[in-house]
Amino acid sequence: MNSGNIIGNIAFIVVLALVVFVVVSLARAVRIVPQSQAYVVERLGRFQAVMQGGFHLLVPFVDRVAARIDLREQVANFPPQPVITADQAMVSIDSVIYFQITDPRSATYEVANFLQAIEQLTATTLRNLIGSLDLEQTQTSRESINKQLRGVLDEATGPWGIRVTRVELKSIEPPPRVLAAMEQQITAERTKRATILTAEAEREAQIKKAEGAKQAAVLAASAQQEAQVLQAKGQKEALILQAEGSRQAQILRAQGESEAIQTVFAAINAGKATPELLSYKYLEMLPKIADGQASKLWMLPSDLTGALESISKGFNLGK
Repeated sequence: MNSGNIIGNIAFIVVLALVVFVVVSLARAVRIVPQSQAYVVERLGRFQAVMQGGFHLLVPFVDRVAARIDLREQVANFPPQPVITADQAMVSIDSVIYFQITDPRSATYEVANFLQAIEQLTATTLRNLIGSLDLEQTQTSRESINKQLRGVLDEATGPWGIRVTRVELKSIEPPPRVLAAMEQQITAERTKRATILTAEAEREAQIKKAEGAKQAAVLAASAQQEAQVLQAKGQKEALILQAEGSRQAQILRAQGESEAIQTVFAAINAGKATPELLSYKYLEMLPKIADGQASKLWMLPSDLTGALESISKGFNLGK
């Protein structure tokens, strides 16, 4: 019975070991790779495959994951690098590198530590680029430096399966004494520019003021001239209207006097007046005609003398 128990225990242990082995084998065989990563797989120490995102199976105890590579764009922020310019000025350059692994196999087997390699390559390239520029050019040619640095790094890291997407120089700091001198120069330039702008503004203001005064004088003269022209036109029209009114009044007055004379003559003719009476009425009208302002043209009857003699005789007979 003891032998049976021993055999049973051994069998149980064997079965349990097999179960554990199977579970461990399955655990080592199953791999779920995230979408943003790639796994480099080795089989018996040699490269086997690159597993992309998804579900994968490995051969237990034969295959192994040698490297897990992040396929997203990565940022490498390196410490400031001391660099000497062409005019022997020491500057401290702080740079940022953006890169992306495009070939996980090359990034695993072509370089031991690609981050350290990129850092050293960046420092060497910066020394070469900044060493050919003076201090002022390093401050004004940052975009050109970024472009050249990116080109050199991208070409050098290509065999490593790495693509450099962007390079940014965060700061280029000169020594404190040089920085103080640059600040003084900038202040002087700003003061000079402000003085020039102030002088130009004053000159423009004076020019505009003079132009305004000129325009005002021209407008005043033009207005005065127009007023004089309008006044002359008004006076002319007033004189014309006055003359026309006077002429019309004289015409109307003459017409009235003519009609009055015609009316008297008509009345005399209707009454069958004698020459003596006609001459007498005509003499009565002479003062009224003389008072008129119209042109005086007196029509004296041809027999006025005879009529006056007859009137005189009539008055003598009465006496």
